[in-house]
Amino acid sequence: MKKEIDTKTYLENILAECKNGNVLHQELLYKHFYGYALSICRLYTYSNDDAVSILNDSFLKVFSSIKKKGYNNTIPFKNWLRRILINTAIDNYRKNVKHYYHLEIENEEDIYTDSSVIDDLTIKDILKLLDQLPEMHRIVFNLYEIQGFNHKEISEKLTIGESTSRVFLTRAKKKLRILIGKNF
Repeated sequence: MKKEIDTKTYLENILAECKNGNVLHQELLYKHFYGYALSICRLYTYSNDDAVSILNDSFLKVFSSIKKKGYNNTIPFKNWLRRILINTAIDNYRKNVKHYYHLEIENEEDIYTDSSVIDDLTIKDILKLLDQLPEMHRIVFNLYEIQGFNHKEISEKLTIGESTSRVFLTRAKKKLRILIGKNF
């Protein structure tokens, strides 16, 4: 309990100093949440370099928002940060969508995989599989399956229809099943 209070106080102090524009405290906040933030950003990109770019853009938004309005502590900071990270990743996708080339998996076939194969997957294996999905399928899959958004929320974030969100999720899952069958 004491450690939780100390952590909360520590974060409150850092946020207060960030509001004052203290660069040292901004760096402390960045370092404190770097691993968490990078893991979220990596889910929405094909490379670590792109994930770091999204992470840095997100923290610029965080610092700007804290300095202008201050952090509203009605929701936990980590949740607020996660929302900014996801929205920045989606903005990055929209900005670069014209540069993406998607290879669809041709002649999809039903492949049944042994459930023990899935249990043995590492995070590197999962990222490798996600990297093979078309960008929009990957984003919808991450928002729905990993971040817990529903199709209505996804449709609003991505400005697509709810049924389109469902289709992308279904296709992503089907492609992942095929990829698991081929690679593992």
